[in-house]
Amino acid sequence: MPPRIILLFSGKRKSGKDYLTDNLKKLLSDRSEVIKISQPIKSHWAKEKNLNLNELLSDGEYKELYRIEMIKWSDEMRDQDYGCFCRVACQNAADKPIWIVSDIRRKTDILWFKENYGDLIRSIRISADLETRKKRGFQFTSGVDDVTSECDLDDYTDWDLVINNGKGRQQLEEQLGSILGLLSHL
Repeated sequence: MPPRIILLFSGKRKSGKDYLTDNLKKLLSDRSEVIKISQPIKSHWAKEKNLNLNELLSDGEYKELYRIEMIKWSDEMRDQDYGCFCRVACQNAADKPIWIVSDIRRKTDILWFKENYGDLIRSIRISADLETRKKRGFQFTSGVDDVTSECDLDDYTDWDLVINNGKGRQQLEEQLGSILGLLSHL
């Protein structure tokens, strides 16, 4: 069964993407699947360097040790085929009516999904002010926070929904309610 809707989530590091998508997954239960574009990238690095894949996939310090190398390698791969990681991540996705793609980082990621899934796409930008992100552990890293993987969507404006997850944010239930509003046709 192909998906009936695909939610593309984007946001800066420590904006709360994983927190929101994990809670959305709990709410939608077995109707949804979380897809991570970074999964195939991190899987490659885990095999290549004999690393712990679960630690690379987590939101911890472990992946920060390898982040710059992973970004450079993934950029080289995307130069050859901008949809390579999106394609692999979707090939491994479960047959669920709702796909939650938790880590869209580039305009070409959105383009690939639109080219392959058209009207099924809904895009959500998670924003958080710098002070809030710092409280969550964000520290600016040159070569990470000033490159395409983190900045390409800064000037993108065609979001279906923008959620403030920083100062003055709504309660989690209200944020999730806004997202569920995108699913009203299901």
